[in-house]
Amino acid sequence: MKIFAHTRWDAAPVLAAVAHLVFDVYLIVGFESRPLWLSAVLGCLYAVSISWNINSISHNFIHTPYFKPRWMNYAFSLLESVAIGFSQTYYHWVHMRHHSGNSDRPDEKGDTIDLLSIYRHGRNGEPENVWSYTLLSFFRDSLGDIHKAIARTRPFDAKWGRFELFFFLGLAAIALIYDWKAVLFFVPFYYFGNCLSSLNGYYEHLHGDPDEPIAWGVSSHKSFYNWLWFGNGYHAEHHYRPRTHWTRLRTLHEQIREEQEHAGTHVISTCHALGFMAKENRQAELSHEG
Repeated sequence: MKIFAHTRWDAAPVLAAVAHLVFDVYLIVGFESRPLWLSAVLGCLYAVSISWNINSISHNFIHTPYFKPRWMNYAFSLLESVAIGFSQTYYHWVHMRHHSGNSDRPDEKGDTIDLLSIYRHGRNGEPENVWSYTLLSFFRDSLGDIHKAIARTRPFDAKWGRFELFFFLGLAAIALIYDWKAVLFFVPFYYFGNCLSSLNGYYEHLHGDPDEPIAWGVSSHKSFYNWLWFGNGYHAEHHYRPRTHWTRLRTLHEQIREEQEHAGTHVISTCHALGFMAKENRQAELSHEG
């Protein structure tokens, strides 16, 4: 029986997800045996791992589910929900809304299709400040609204998403009983990881063009970044052709390179999370001010 729906290369993100979950468990069970400074270092790694998983493994799974058997995709969705600390099914819905709007600007009512749009809470048609977007995005999603929206068309998935959420919370409760000090110690790092994910998303669209499909996203073509983040750097290419498998994004880039250059697709020389350091962003801001 064929297990993988697209390619055996998907074994890499699947195994990475399992490793992430094992790491999460180790953070709790090994807390008492580690010095506090080492747990702090691992906490920072945990925060980065949340953003890494959300923007690579979890993200790619939304667009190109890894497995052919449907039950395996549901099982992996549950695994991911525990690893990232949020329902993968709920995230799927929010992310598909993101692709419906592609970081669109507010309409005449001040609303956006994309709930994650960097313009949604901005002023005068400008992107929101990076700090408020990064620090507040975690608190803006209404789980009840997400559940109701999914339930309207996919009632089973809505129930599964709720199960994923409560399953994670149940495991968190067990972890609290096992070692409440460890759980409370890592809660700030959990929030920090979600902030890093928002920071990543911010620079995936800052200086993108919401009106030009081939320039909706912002790309980084750094080889190591795309190897470690399973192609996430090819973000403009991904928004242009979201069903392209992560192993094919580099090829897609080569195919549309000239079209991208003609459209002015924004490309940065750092990974997205370090977009505030990218000289291309500073140059674009100076050009805008001028």
